[in-house]
Order: sequence, then structure tokens, then C-alpha cells
Amino acid sequence: MGEGMPPEDELRQLARTIQSCTECQLHQARKLAVPGEGPADAAVMFIGEGPGFHENEQGRPFVGAAGRFLEELLGSVGLTRQQVFICNVIKCRPPGNRDPLPPEIDACAKYLEAQIRLVNPRIIVTLGRFSMARFFPGARISAVHGKARPVGGRTVVAMYHPAAALHQPALRQTVEADFAALTPLLAAAVAPPADADTAADATQLSLF
Repeated sequence: MGEGMPPEDELRQLARTIQSCTECQLHQARKLAVPGEGPADAAVMFIGEGPGFHENEQGRPFVGAAGRFLEELLGSVGLTRQQVFICNVIKCRPPGNRDPLPPEIDACAKYLEAQIRLVNPRIIVTLGRFSMARFFPGARISAVHGKARPVGGRTVVAMYHPAAALHQPALRQTVEADFAALTPLLAAAVAPPADADTAADATQLSLF
């Protein structure tokens, strides 16, 4: 990526690279790659698993029924999708919406790493098992969902995927409860930073 380039420009350049990527077999059947979208300075990043039918058609993440549910969840905690960065572990749709394979996840890993580095979110919310596994290897989503944990200087929260919740009423209630519990955390993350004078005072106080 271009050294010294603003993050938003680097993200656009990265998206173009993803759109023409041929590093795994998924490019053979895709209609459109789905790089992800959102502000370059988003405080919160949502990472799903992979594009579905509608995402493959439009080249945007979470635009089908699961996307509408995600927007409802965001609205329930006072956020819009325009305030957060949304992407997936893999950027092209697996045939028949099957699970992504390890070589496909590995091929896309550098793209996700770059997005996390450039956006630099305070909070990452993983949606589903495959995005959870990147941060909590070997964990069971039933054991860790909804719990905020520090990972690499960020707060990471694992959640069930909205698509799964749409098919299981009990799971939907769990996802809604997990989101409700996140409200204070998300509110703090998107709050405007303290003004420069206050920050300077805090820095000076920390020296003594």
C-alpha cells in the first residue's frame, strides 16, 4: 500500500485489489467480490464470515435478510451501519453458501489484517464461528458469545451470526440480549474524544 497515504485512500486501494483477487478458487465463481464498507476511522468493526447470494450480486456486505437484522440490532443500540465498518473473513461467496475452507480463509487473511490495521477500531464484533476463530482459536461460540475480551489492544466481542439467529428464535433472543448488553461499551467507543486541553492535562498528570 502507498506509504503515507490516508487510511481511506489505502482502504479504497485495498478494495480494488480484493475485487480483482485470484488467489483462491472462490474467484472462479464469484460475480462480485465484497471487500467491506464503512468509515476509515470507525470505532467499531463487525466481521462476518463470507458473502451470501445478495452480497455476491451487489458487492456489498450484509445486504440480505441478515443485513436487515444487523441494521435493526445496530439501531437498538443507537448506531447506524454508516457509523461502523462491516466486512467478512472471506471476500468472495463460497458456492452454495458452504462454509469457507482453510485455504480460502488463509488467502484472505492479509486483506482482513490490513483492514483492521487501517481502520484501527476500538471494538471488534465477530459474527459467527469463522470470524470468532481468528481471535479466539479453539473457543466454542456458545461459551464466549456476548463477552467482551481484550485481544491485541482492542476489545473483541464474539456473537452469533445474524443469519443463524433468523432461523432459530431462541438464538435471536440471545443475539438481541448480547447486543443490549453491549450498549455502554459501544456508546463509549463512539463518543467524541476528550478535547486537546483535557488530553494534555491527563498526559501531564500521568507523568507524576
